[in-house]
Amino acid sequence: MRADRLLTLLLLLQNRGRMTAPQLAAELEVSVRTVYRDVEALGASGVPVRTERGPQGGFRLVEGYRTRLTGLTDAEAGSLVLAGLPGPAGELGLGAVLASAQLKVEAALPDGLADQARRVRERFHLDAPAWFRDADPVPHLAVVARAVWERRVLRTRYARWRGEVRREVRPLGLVLKGGIWYLIALADDAVRTYRVSRFQEVEETGEEFTRPAGFDLAAYWTETSRRLEAVLRQDTARLRLSPRGRKLLPMQFGAAGARAVAKAGPPDADGWVEVELPVESEAVATGDLLRLGVEAEVLGPPGLRRAVAEAVAVLADRYANDRKFPRNSQPGTC
Repeated sequence: MRADRLLTLLLLLQNRGRMTAPQLAAELEVSVRTVYRDVEALGASGVPVRTERGPQGGFRLVEGYRTRLTGLTDAEAGSLVLAGLPGPAGELGLGAVLASAQLKVEAALPDGLADQARRVRERFHLDAPAWFRDADPVPHLAVVARAVWERRVLRTRYARWRGEVRREVRPLGLVLKGGIWYLIALADDAVRTYRVSRFQEVEETGEEFTRPAGFDLAAYWTETSRRLEAVLRQDTARLRLSPRGRKLLPMQFGAAGARAVAKAGPPDADGWVEVELPVESEAVATGDLLRLGVEAEVLGPPGLRRAVAEAVAVLADRYANDRKFPRNSQPGTC
């Protein structure tokens, strides 16, 4: 472990130039005292590290010195696919491995390309999860990821809508969609999709399995997503939208909302337009459409319009109770 840390320290100084002891300690997740000991060890091994004192001081390598000890380990090479996703890499237990791999790749680049890579890292950042939604707790993700990598059978307890189920699964791959992790696995001779946060128990059996020949994770996910969307969105709602509602629809319904607005009919005298929006079941669509508030009117189908009207009536009756209290008082106070 110390040898890995010393190499990481060396690469940090090579790639970033002068760094202070607290900065290095934060990067290496060690104490400042450990940094001083490691710098001393590098110097004793022949690495020309200079110590500069004062407010602008720190450690740096002698001008022109570069190491070529940049070979990637198998784990580091495999982690590079997550180079733009430091958060998910950390969830998979690959955070330190990924950081080490990135340092080695950067150190091996010619000066011009290394500078360009640093500029990209400084100016572009990918944040996968959706807004206003906490990430799922995934305490078993690292174990699942290791089983995917090593082709190991898992014994699991999984919470479904209809109750819990115990299964042995053969993990084929992991997918991160909108900040949510999914496991694709063989179970009972069928390929199934599991939401990782719903695993209640995960136990490694030690048994190795053979992946199905020709299984394509990306192709499977694309086809599964297409089928799921077709199953869920079985109906089409006709809506009347205010000018503000036209802006809200893509925010609430994503690409489907944007397509609906793009195909909207001409605005009426008040600026309202009619659109057609693919929706899920009546119950789900009712809740989704209520998020548009007074900026939308459901024109059809008749059943959906009635369901929204009934929900609005219940809400109106519930909030009508506020009339019993003076404007500046709260229920339950005197």
